[in-house]
Amino acid sequence: MTATTKHIFLDKQHPAVWRALNGLGLRAREAAQEAGMEPRTMELLHVRISQLNGCAYCLDLHVREAVQAGESPQRLAVLPAWRDTALFTEKERAALALAESITSLPGHSSQEQEEAYAREHLTEEEFSVVSWLAIAMNAFNRVSITSHHPVRKER
Repeated sequence: MTATTKHIFLDKQHPAVWRALNGLGLRAREAAQEAGMEPRTMELLHVRISQLNGCAYCLDLHVREAVQAGESPQRLAVLPAWRDTALFTEKERAALALAESITSLPGHSSQEQEEAYAREHLTEEEFSVVSWLAIAMNAFNRVSITSHHPVRKER
C-alpha cells in the first residue's frame, strides 16, 4: 500500500477534533433524553441517516444499538420505505422526515414542506433535538466514510 492509497483515519489523525465531535454527539443525545425521546427513536434516526449517506460502519454500529434499545427487525427492515407503512407513529414519521430533510438538504420548498410536517407533530424542543441528532450523525457518517472505517465481521 502506498502513501496515496493508505486510508487516513481522521479520528486518529486529529483526536482532539474527534473528541469534540463525540462531545457534540453526546450532548445531542443528552438533550434528546431530556426532551423525553426514547433511545430506540434516536437509534432509528441514526440508522436512517446512515442509510441515506451510505455509511456501512455507522449502519453496522447503529443497527446493533437499535436492536439493543428494543427496535424490531421488521421496522429496521422497512425503514427505507417508512413512508409506505403504518409501522411508525406520527411522531416518528415527523422525526424521520425532518432528519431526512437535514441529511439531503432538498430544495427550499421541499425543505419547508418537511419542516412544516415535522412542526405539526413535534414540539419545538423535539424539533430541535431531532435536528441536532441529525447534524451530529451526518458529521459522524462523513468522518467514517472519509476515513474508510472498516466493518468487522462478527465472531
